Amino acid sequence: MSDEDILARLRQVLHDTFEIEPARVTPSAHLFTDLELDSIDAVDLAIQVQDMTGTRIKPEDFKSVRTVSDVVATVKTLLDR
Repeated sequence: MSDEDILARLRQVLHDTFEIEPARVTPSAHLFTDLELDSIDAVDLAIQVQDMTGTRIKPEDFKSVRTVSDVVATVKTLLDR
């Protein structure tokens, strides 16, 4: 799965789960300040990423995630395992 594929899927997930306009979901968008997610939303997002990858996410794998680009990189890492 390419970075573009992951980003497209992530845009859909964020739209369906949090009603965030896909145009706002750019690689540099900060999850908490730009997309206005909170810590509970971050847990929901981690669960969505688990579903996307079929891999359980360790809390430390998602702890440093701050931007959409970080989420894409995390998904890529999980898929490459």
